[in-house]
Amino acid sequence: MTAAAEKRMSARAIAAATVGNGLEFYDFITFAFFSIQIGQAFFPKGDAFVSLMGALATFGAGFLTRPLGAYLLGTYADRVGRKPAMLLSFALMGGAIVVLALTPSYESIGVAAPVIAILARLTQGFALGGEVGSASAYLLEMAPTHRRGFAASWQGASQCIAATIGASVGLLLTMLLPHDVAQTYAWRIALLLGSLTVPFGLWVRNRIPETLHLDEEHAVAPPGSTRGLVKLIVLAVLINGAGTIATYIFNYMATFGQATLHLSERLSFAGEVVCNACLVVTAVAGGVLSDRYGRKPVMLCSFSLFAIAILPMFMWLTTARDTLSFIGANFVLATTSGFTWGAYYAGLIESLPKRIRTRTFALIYSCSVAVLGGSTQPIITWLIHITGSPMAPAWYLVAATLAGVVAVLFFPESAPIRRVPPGARDLALATA
Repeated sequence: MTAAAEKRMSARAIAAATVGNGLEFYDFITFAFFSIQIGQAFFPKGDAFVSLMGALATFGAGFLTRPLGAYLLGTYADRVGRKPAMLLSFALMGGAIVVLALTPSYESIGVAAPVIAILARLTQGFALGGEVGSASAYLLEMAPTHRRGFAASWQGASQCIAATIGASVGLLLTMLLPHDVAQTYAWRIALLLGSLTVPFGLWVRNRIPETLHLDEEHAVAPPGSTRGLVKLIVLAVLINGAGTIATYIFNYMATFGQATLHLSERLSFAGEVVCNACLVVTAVAGGVLSDRYGRKPVMLCSFSLFAIAILPMFMWLTTARDTLSFIGANFVLATTSGFTWGAYYAGLIESLPKRIRTRTFALIYSCSVAVLGGSTQPIITWLIHITGSPMAPAWYLVAATLAGVVAVLFFPESAPIRRVPPGARDLALATA
């Protein structure tokens, strides 16, 4: 295959994985952005705190079935192929989005409303549990050896693109619609807009080649024992858990800005747009840097800077409570943390044996997300409620990030550029 054909194929693979992964995260993230409004739709409006907690609990329900989806769809991808698993997970997510968007309110159908919403969320969680593993493995397996970090970084970048689009849609809807209409219908419109990409996504994914049986150049030797594999999994869960808590605190910032800092909806969504746009750029940049300098140095530098920035940035935005502090703090936190994830995804995926790669990666991702992602927003809402301190999310985030820093110190280096002979390294750099 020529270099030009290789780049076209890689670009098509990235597009196929990104459009599917992006839609699935768009829905999850839109739900988080509009949690106040969704709570008012599906739960009694008498108590604002109970309504918000009900919405966040419904949001968390989507995490319960992630491990099941990771195991079943991940096993399917490892045995049958990445492509059919990606098509199945995407179709399930698209159907669940439409059901959730069209479910009548609590005032219209009573307790059936939250029941239907929870069932839709369970379906979404199952689909997303399998989607992450299949899409991530596919991205890495389709990439040239010296561009694995760049390719795998689109796993994280697609999530951030989805969050940026979700926040932008939320911002535009709150700007264009009258307040009463936006409170009632904006989140439904946002979800239905996302569902419009389903036919296109299915078409793109149906046109990509399978990678399950491709041989890998410079493949990483799998862990030599069960103990080595368990160690890798534990470290990955800690790193992924720290990132999950950070991600869902970032996604909670629109709610945090409105409910805790008493900022306008428009400013809260604007902060989310800035945060997630920065994460798109830094995630891809982190993957590119990890192709040149290794996965571990990029992860360690990014995580450490993020840990240092958390408390000062939260103190700034909770004290000033204005446009500059909210947008500025989101910018700094996103910039310092984002470089980690392109390096992490590539490092973990290429370290796993191919015969169990999708299932293992999906389970690592989904189990840590199910435990920590599903609980992060209810926990910090509860912590703010009982302490009365808007700094509660910052302390929770600091503890998680420090655990991630320690895990990175023991994480193995897997970048081919750090393992191949010098001559091959020079050749890879010259063709990068």
